[in-house]
Amino acid sequence: MKNDTIMMVHGSGGNATNTLIHEIFADAFSNDVLNRMEDAAVVPGSERIAVTTDSFVVTPLQFRGGDIGRLSVCGTVNDLLMRGAVPKYLTCGFILEEGLSLDQLQIFVRSMADTAAEAGVQIIAGDTKVIEGAGGCYINTAGVGFLPENVDISAVNAAAGDAILVSGTMGDHHAALLSERMSIQTEIRSDAAPLTEMVSRLTASGIALHTLRDVTRGGLATVLKELALASRKTFVIRDNAVPVSAEVRGFCGLLGLDPLYMGNEGKLVAVVPASDADRALEIMQASRYGKDAALIGYISEEEPGELYAETEIGGRRVLDILQGEGLPRIC
Repeated sequence: MKNDTIMMVHGSGGNATNTLIHEIFADAFSNDVLNRMEDAAVVPGSERIAVTTDSFVVTPLQFRGGDIGRLSVCGTVNDLLMRGAVPKYLTCGFILEEGLSLDQLQIFVRSMADTAAEAGVQIIAGDTKVIEGAGGCYINTAGVGFLPENVDISAVNAAAGDAILVSGTMGDHHAALLSERMSIQTEIRSDAAPLTEMVSRLTASGIALHTLRDVTRGGLATVLKELALASRKTFVIRDNAVPVSAEVRGFCGLLGLDPLYMGNEGKLVAVVPASDADRALEIMQASRYGKDAALIGYISEEEPGELYAETEIGGRRVLDILQGEGLPRIC
């Protein structure tokens, strides 16, 4: 391409748009469906499908451990996985601000393609719009997955006596972005990852997966409180059982932050019967991105909709949904 940044002419629908689509997007996302360049993609279907959509406006666009391209695939794929669906197809819409470097856009697109391949999905349709601005990039995705027979994973299925597990350390993505924004030198990396392998191994194991939920904005405490409210059960976690890396714990101590309210982009909560907890934990720890998985609590019917953290000295503190803004634009 002659120009090395996005210009308004790239959104005109003419030759510049056509060149952008073919040289940046079509080359990276190439597959039999997308290459037809039809107005809509026609793909094989299923009796039950899961559908989700998400938009990504992260700041900065690139960060330790990932970028907006990887994030857009991980976020959408993981949402499908949390209902037990097998992710199959993604669509993507790019809103590009004038001045965005084409080299940087190429990085994001290639990152999306690589992450989609890792997750086992195809990007089958897309759209590009160009607006005035200062070199920003925003991505909207939609995802489709197929639901196997007899799979019923839902927030409302959490039952008294169930065990609560997490797939790894809390707060990594949040801390990675915040440290970059504040120019604080750390080794903290975002955990942005597609959890396809982990969930597929769990669903294939025969374990009764009652609930799955990815831990994103609002952090673990917000996610668990929402699950408690949806299931009308009491969720209890043990403070000292929640995994947090030494780097993130030190970073939180420096800034007065609580890891329980810091977001991730490659971690999940699993709720399973207590009898299946050890087997589920073993599978999670043996899966990619799950080496730090831990059993962190249990569910009861003491006070429906409540979330408690048991302290090391035997007390309890009440946890609620994140209040206020938190850290904006983490995804």
